[in-house]
Amino acid sequence: MASLLTTAPILGLIAMLMSSSQLLPIAISLVYADGALSAFVLSACFNFVCGYIAWLATRRFRQEIMAQDAILLVVLTWSGGALFATVPLLLTLPDLSFTDAYFETMSGLTTTGSTILSNLDRLPPSINIWRGFLQWLGGMGIIVLAIAVLPVLGIGGRQIYKAETPGPMKDTKLTPRLAETAKGLWLIYVGLSLACFAAYALAGMPWLDAFMHTLSTMPTGGFSNHDASFGHFDSPLLESIAIAFMLISAINYGSHFLALRARSLAPYRHDPEVGWFLLVAVGSCIGVASYLWLTGAYPEFLTALRHASFNLVSVATSTGFATQDFSLWPIFTPLWMMFLVSFLSCSGSTGGGIKMIRAVILYKQVYREFIRLLHPTASIPTKISGQPVENRVVFAVLAFLFIYIVCIVSLTLVLTASGLDVVTAFSAVIACLNNLGPGLNQVGPATTFEVLNDFQIWLLSAAMLIGRLELFTVLVILTPVFWRK
Repeated sequence: MASLLTTAPILGLIAMLMSSSQLLPIAISLVYADGALSAFVLSACFNFVCGYIAWLATRRFRQEIMAQDAILLVVLTWSGGALFATVPLLLTLPDLSFTDAYFETMSGLTTTGSTILSNLDRLPPSINIWRGFLQWLGGMGIIVLAIAVLPVLGIGGRQIYKAETPGPMKDTKLTPRLAETAKGLWLIYVGLSLACFAAYALAGMPWLDAFMHTLSTMPTGGFSNHDASFGHFDSPLLESIAIAFMLISAINYGSHFLALRARSLAPYRHDPEVGWFLLVAVGSCIGVASYLWLTGAYPEFLTALRHASFNLVSVATSTGFATQDFSLWPIFTPLWMMFLVSFLSCSGSTGGGIKMIRAVILYKQVYREFIRLLHPTASIPTKISGQPVENRVVFAVLAFLFIYIVCIVSLTLVLTASGLDVVTAFSAVIACLNNLGPGLNQVGPATTFEVLNDFQIWLLSAAMLIGRLELFTVLVILTPVFWRK
């Protein structure tokens, strides 16, 4: 109860702050007169009033937050944020159930991109923009945004930042003050978003489409305002732009920050993940394109390279755009893409999965064990960028991998027991736990998740939250020790 009282005033402030996020769809609704204006106005007022009441009733309990409070705050912010974000959808789309609306907004805030909605081309523009804006906010993390603002209100943020930031290297500081770090990261994020929007618009994408797909590209989210996703445009130039920005956003934003501050590419060379990330991504594009060409999926290699590169990068970076129904490709290719999304994105990026840094540490730990078999008495440290990695970090990565595998197996078994075929169940878990979006078979890129029942939808909504907050942050609150004083 103490943790709930400590976090409640902060949650109230975040709710009031987040009510302002609906000013964007309100403006879009005014411009297009799409009939959703009253829904967003009511939603913004409801959001603000609820936040104000929570803050007013509990502000006397405000105190310095500890790690336990920070974890609870992060989980409640993401789950509660998705809850409040359902209001415009429920008011505008009367046939949409609360379960489906919550799945859609959780998919947005976690930058998953799995959708329950169809006929996207005919949805009110403000609803589509709201879906995209949820992803854009979730991309860098609404908690990080709050950290840049809440210190002004006298609330410290370092424990919150460590609870929310992805990757095993959470203690790395880019600037001496946390608020400066958060603001710097958001400036990079906004700057890259503006560049992406300009590139799309200059390449011929209508401005509303360019805006919507910028909101989805930069957070590697994947929501589109077209049922055909990115395939609606059928443009190699637009696909090339999307590939570039998806790759940029899947690289650690800390490296972008340091590179801009130093006006040098050196931070990318020193980043232990970037080299592996680009090598695996480029190598996979060429390998999959060659495989599709040789198996006759496409008659020309350049055509195969175009479709393989876009869809593979989109899946591997956990974006989820599609130009082809890749579930119809020879089964090796979609399975390889599902494998890549599990680890390809860098830590500190907007991508999902276990992150490349963990994969590198695991690879080097396995290699160290091979050497120990041959030289049992040798002292062989695991090194990243020439620096030894502490054993506690290695052990934490091993524990993370174990929990990750347990989650995949357990959720797949439960979904299979609930009536799904194993390919649909497995790919849906991979898609949601890694914040990817489309899966295979019944939840492939040419379909939506509306074929699932309520139980399956709620289970996958939980998987999206667990995956976005990197497993431990959510699962630890289910343990008895978390609630002990």
